[in-house]
Amino acid sequence: MYKSIVLTTLILLSIPVISQEGVRRSFFIPDVNGYHVLKADLHTHSVFSDGMVWPSFRIEEAWSEGLDIIAITEHIEYRPNKTDVNGDHNRSFDIAKEYAEKAGIMVIPGSEITRRMPPGHFNALFVTDANKLDVPDWKEAFREAKRQGAFIFWNHPGWKAQQPDSAQWMPEHQMLFDSGYMDGIEIANYGEWYPSTLRWALNKNLTMLGNSDIHGAIFQQYEIQKGKHRPITLIFANNNTTAEIQKALMEKRTAVLFDGMVIGRKEWLNPMITSIIDITPCPSASSSSEIKILLENRSDIDIVLQPTSQSISNGIIYPVVLPARSKAFLSLRLKNENMKAASSHTIKMAVENWHTDEISEFTMELVFKR
Repeated sequence: MYKSIVLTTLILLSIPVISQEGVRRSFFIPDVNGYHVLKADLHTHSVFSDGMVWPSFRIEEAWSEGLDIIAITEHIEYRPNKTDVNGDHNRSFDIAKEYAEKAGIMVIPGSEITRRMPPGHFNALFVTDANKLDVPDWKEAFREAKRQGAFIFWNHPGWKAQQPDSAQWMPEHQMLFDSGYMDGIEIANYGEWYPSTLRWALNKNLTMLGNSDIHGAIFQQYEIQKGKHRPITLIFANNNTTAEIQKALMEKRTAVLFDGMVIGRKEWLNPMITSIIDITPCPSASSSSEIKILLENRSDIDIVLQPTSQSISNGIIYPVVLPARSKAFLSLRLKNENMKAASSHTIKMAVENWHTDEISEFTMELVFKR
């Protein structure tokens, strides 16, 4: 009975679907410093390795969730379904590409080099022939990926199945890094994120990525209908061509969206929060003892602003909750004559769950004008 249910599920999830006939959820983030913010999941699986769905279904999921880019990165060394599906390591990409073109989704060719720790699992994106990565020597697999111009990143460095105590940077990882075979690192994967890998990304100048590593159906793992997204890599790009996406990844133009958090470098998070929150003075609602401004969240990401010690000393003592596409008033009480005499005030607020490192709170400036 159980086997028949599983088989029926696999057959249903394998039926090709034309994405444009479904409902696509809004997932908007304003441009940042002239770059489009593209939403990507660069680590997924299908039945062509150890996943449970057909490659075209991955495209349907990405389209429905509002993503722009997806990579189906099948395991090279671990393929439990190879008796029943084509043994060609490029086949899942070929299938997905056909449906991606119809849906307007970019699909990137990629593979997962799957070895025991060390060095662990790595994704190689933009490969031209994944079959050539299927070699006994893992070092040769990395060399071949680089010969094909791949962007390579370390998957789930804190995965307890391979590093049960804590994420460790081993000599093999240093060798890959020194040899130019490690371009990025996942700081979020599936249901967890790794603060120590955020530190490695900053210290070693690696591209930050967050991906689902999904094997089953996305709707079984994440409450997409309620706006709960999978881990996502945000890519700041001029356009959605393959060459530009690869260039953006190599230039570390990324941030990570994970469980309502945004994680990234200050150089991207500072302009990103500025582009998301629009500040409008409200002189008609202000008075001699209070200045009001209207805050508008222009994105589909929930934002919560928390008072800092500076904002509390200046009269702001409560958080501002800005759900996606919402507006809220914020008041600044003018506590003394000096504050009343000034034409404007700049106040810092912490952006809850936005991180640029392991310790510091991320802040933004709100300008109150009469």
